[in-house]
Amino acid sequence: MSGKENNFPPLPKFIPLKPCFYQDFSDEIPIEHQVLVKRIYRLWIFYCTTLGVNLIACLVWWICGGSGVNFGLAFLWLLLFTPCGYVCWFRPAYKAFRADSSFNFMLFFFIFGAQFILTAIQTIGFVGWGTCGWLAVMVTFKTNVGVAVVMLIPAVMFSLTAALMAIVIMKVHRIYRGAGGSFQKAQTEWSMGTWRNPPSREAQYNNFSGNSLPEYPTVPNYPASGSHWP
Repeated sequence: MSGKENNFPPLPKFIPLKPCFYQDFSDEIPIEHQVLVKRIYRLWIFYCTTLGVNLIACLVWWICGGSGVNFGLAFLWLLLFTPCGYVCWFRPAYKAFRADSSFNFMLFFFIFGAQFILTAIQTIGFVGWGTCGWLAVMVTFKTNVGVAVVMLIPAVMFSLTAALMAIVIMKVHRIYRGAGGSFQKAQTEWSMGTWRNPPSREAQYNNFSGNSLPEYPTVPNYPASGSHWP
């Protein structure tokens, strides 16, 4: 955005890369939605942490006789969903609440819904899918109880993540429908091109309101002393 310097991700100065996004909840998000947007952000962090713990559990599983495919896929999920989760479903939610954008709300529902289904599958934990879910834990309990206990940690975290995602979807959808959002508004934003970088609510208000009062000279031009009013 013009006039605002990107600040996310917060990279050290010695890295020759610059942040890609501007993010400031108190500056851009309406106060009534700041708590919810911050919780969505923390949910993304918790999901990334879950993927990291899952990677460690898959490594332990591999060392103790499991398949290396699980570790490889767990590493792929961590590299893939950490940045994609931020860009593909947190940023649409952030921009949707920042500008009341129906298109970004629709984008969030579509991608975040797919992420919720994937997280539910990861919670189930099919063997060979690179996740330490409940099925993988039960299978490992029969051969190595210690490894199964380690695998139980990401299984619980995946379950909690899926439950929180379901709650977030319902809360965001309730706010969206209550504000009069619709698929037609999303189509209008798409046709007008405002979905790429929708203006903030403050900018929309300023553009709508304009100058409500006529402009007058700074110093009024009164008649000279002794003359008569017309």
